[in-house]
Parts: sequence; C-alpha cells; structure tokens
Amino acid sequence: MKTTLKLMTVLFVTLLMSCGGKEEKKKEPISFGRKEAPVKIEKSKETITPASKRITLNNKGVGPITSLIFDTEIDQKMATEGAEVFKKMCTACHRPDKKFIGPPPTGILERRSPEWIMNMILDPEGMVKNNPLAKELLMEFNGSPMANQNLTEKEARSVLEYFRTLK
Repeated sequence: MKTTLKLMTVLFVTLLMSCGGKEEKKKEPISFGRKEAPVKIEKSKETITPASKRITLNNKGVGPITSLIFDTEIDQKMATEGAEVFKKMCTACHRPDKKFIGPPPTGILERRSPEWIMNMILDPEGMVKNNPLAKELLMEFNGSPMANQNLTEKEARSVLEYFRTLK
C-alpha cells in the first residue's frame, strides 16, 4: 500500500509539473527589410448627407430649361393635369410621399430648383451624364436610371405644378 501511495504521489507531482508554470513567449515572424508602420484608420465624424436629402437650390442642371418663375398662386387646372400625367407616366417608379424605386416628389421644391426638376423630367439621360447631383442620385437609388418618358415642356411644367401641391 505504501508503494502504491508513493507511486501515486510521484505521478501526481509529475502531472502538476508538466501542466503549469511554463510561459510561452510569442515569437514574431521572421521578416527581412523594414517593418511597416501600423496604419491607423480614422472614421470621419461627419455624416455625409445623401443626395436625396441635400439642398441644392442654385443648381439648374443641364438641359433646355435655364429660367423658370412660378406665379404666386398654384394653377389648379395645371396641377390637376400634372397629377394625371404623374399618375400615368411616373407611378411605376415614384410614390408621392415615400421612397420607391425613385425618390418621392413631396418637398422636392424645397431641395431642388424648378429648372433642375424640369431638366431631369425632360432629359434624365443628359442630366445623369452631365450633372454630378443626378449621378449621385442614380447611385443612391441602386443605379436605377430614370426613364425618359418623352414629355413635352408643357406636360413637364404641369407635373412640376402638381409637385407644388405636395406638402
């Protein structure tokens, strides 16, 4: 029994010695030449405003409309015609008050100039090609380009008058 007890004690002490007390040092990999300085990536504290929320009232865009002045009162007949054109030609991609495939027109006149809106309606391809804001909007809305509906200036102007009624 004494022999068994001595044998068990020796095994236990051997087990303790093999398991603890040994610290391993991390070895750096072998490298030749200079070490690269650690690169610090700092996140910008500024939040970037998306193009659809940005206010750019001085941008007239690229196209046939260079100047447009509204009457003080909304022309209800023209706005009604614009609502019909919008419903027929634009609702596949736009909803009046929420983001769909394209941005909502509600409040658009608070963010864009009337000329910019008219030029975008009349020539969306030219605007995306030549106007930085239109390019940003294209990217923001998943690269879905606005289809050219081939509206006349009168139809586009009536749609714009309809946009004036959206609050």
